[in-house]
Amino acid sequence: MNLSSEIMGNDPAPRLGRAAIAKRVARDLVDGSTVNLGIGIPALCADFLPDGIEVLYHAENGILGFKELSAPGEGNPNLMDAGGKFPKLVPGMAFFDSVESFSLIRGGHIDVTVLGALQVSRTGDLSNWMIPKRGIGSIGGAMDLAANAKKVVIAMEHTARGGIAKIVEACSFPLTAPNCVDQVVTDIAVIDIDRANGRMILRETAPGWTLDDVQASTGAKLEIDGDIVDIA
Repeated sequence: MNLSSEIMGNDPAPRLGRAAIAKRVARDLVDGSTVNLGIGIPALCADFLPDGIEVLYHAENGILGFKELSAPGEGNPNLMDAGGKFPKLVPGMAFFDSVESFSLIRGGHIDVTVLGALQVSRTGDLSNWMIPKRGIGSIGGAMDLAANAKKVVIAMEHTARGGIAKIVEACSFPLTAPNCVDQVVTDIAVIDIDRANGRMILRETAPGWTLDDVQASTGAKLEIDGDIVDIA
């Protein structure tokens, strides 16, 4: 497993690396599904699709059906996803304009979107486009994806710089979409969100971490519903 070499503050054990977060998200992708990957950690999921699983990766700038990304310094500069990465050209890929692409999103044809976040609330509200004190932000396709994808998964570091919680009772940053997040995968935990009942259920922890450890870095109450296992 890819672990970060850094132990932050009072961390009991190393946190997962960015690649390990992406690999854990990719493990749950369902064969035959259409998946949109956001910028940053979410984009890495394209490199970790389990053997025997085929999905159609979608980029909101107008690509459907790519698989792996090209290595740094390689790739066709005319073939770029919404995050500026270069997907490898494979048979069956489709290209179209952004109008058609957003029609796919708004029509409910995206099975899963994997996004980053600045804050996620206990009820599944998402803030991922603006930090108010900076006064700038970019919404991109996140608002449409969060509101219309059948499942919304957040892949991110658990805390911001300085150990500030990103999983909170209520978002203080401008919302991308309310009551939309189904699951959060971070460098220390996998958390399912029961949006109907406002519950955050801890399912998995990074090796060496306990419920109390994760709770100490979380700004919303976590609950247990069954066994907690290590992220693998």
